[in-house]
Amino acid sequence: MSKAGATPDAINFAETTILEEALRKAGRARFDDESFLEPLRVLLRSLAEAPLNAAGRSSMRTRVVDLLVNRLRLEKHLDRHPEIRDEVIAAPCIIVGLPRTGTTMLHRLLSCDPSTTTLAWWESRNPAPFPNTKWDEPDPRIAAAHEQVRAILAAAPELATMHPWDPEGPDEEFFLLEHSFYTFYSTVPVLMPAYASWATPQDQTVAYRYLHLMLQFLQWQKRQAGRLGKRWVLKAPRHLGFMDDLFRVFPDARIVQTHRDPLQTIPSIASMYYAMWQMVCAEIDPLRVGADSKTHWAGALRHCMQVRDSMAPGHFIDVDYRAVVRDAIGEVHRIYDLLGISLSAGTEREMRWWVEENRRDKRAAHAYTLDKFGLTEEEIRRDFAEYRRRYIQI
Repeated sequence: MSKAGATPDAINFAETTILEEALRKAGRARFDDESFLEPLRVLLRSLAEAPLNAAGRSSMRTRVVDLLVNRLRLEKHLDRHPEIRDEVIAAPCIIVGLPRTGTTMLHRLLSCDPSTTTLAWWESRNPAPFPNTKWDEPDPRIAAAHEQVRAILAAAPELATMHPWDPEGPDEEFFLLEHSFYTFYSTVPVLMPAYASWATPQDQTVAYRYLHLMLQFLQWQKRQAGRLGKRWVLKAPRHLGFMDDLFRVFPDARIVQTHRDPLQTIPSIASMYYAMWQMVCAEIDPLRVGADSKTHWAGALRHCMQVRDSMAPGHFIDVDYRAVVRDAIGEVHRIYDLLGISLSAGTEREMRWWVEENRRDKRAAHAYTLDKFGLTEEEIRRDFAEYRRRYIQI
């Protein structure tokens, strides 16, 4: 967060200053790969115009610098270990779906299988090891992640009702995609309309290629630390709007798509965004949050359906949120059968333990209303009509 007494105008987003700071922190003279410069420039202009408070400007600027430092640290490792690029990311299982459709639950459930390779929250925030890290000692990135989560929940305690925060648990690769600067924080336009307007229609193949490289880097690290499983299990709702770009880079991916009625998910998504943005914004209009959340995710689902229509069957496995709630282990068996994987008795016991320990009723309820965000059931039914017809059994 910002220093005491800092004002928004005192924290600037000047490109030259930010690049110089990142180079200095990473101990590098230059960037080997400058493919990030154009999206970075759009992002910095948008951040300068965004309705951020002092804490928001400080945290956003810090995040930009951290992303650049991670890129530089990766480049340093590639100089020393070119074999990182030889790591094979084979047939990843990638969970997608609207936020609030059980993607996190399903991801963490599948991650109970010791044969999987997953991305921990602490790895997603800092994919590059801190200087002088030793493989046989506790990784200092874990302690840093615990402090980050503590600060987030201290600033917005209501987020604990919306998402199970676990610094050491599996989490989504959205934070890795941020390193390309083709996405940042969220592309819902209420926070940065100019950036969202620019980024959404871009060919984001370069972003997914960089994600692939970062997964290679993390896989190489897991190999050094003796933590490598057989198959990646990934998760990010953001992929819905860019499925064509994802398949260009991960053509053998198997997609597990979760489904839940947008009448329930869209107001919940808006509530989550509103809570997050209140931490960083001087003011935020809940009606704008609701409208932009609905428009953004309706477009993402339309894109995903178009990509699915263009592909041969077999790439996607559909999972109904209600089925997971009723019988999570039964759904896992069905997913494993379709993936051609056997579920061992030991892994099933671990999964059943996880389900019991993470029952939704052990966390406070997430309260929200359609009215607060200017949403109506009629609008949601209209904007998500085709999706609901295909995937929601009403």
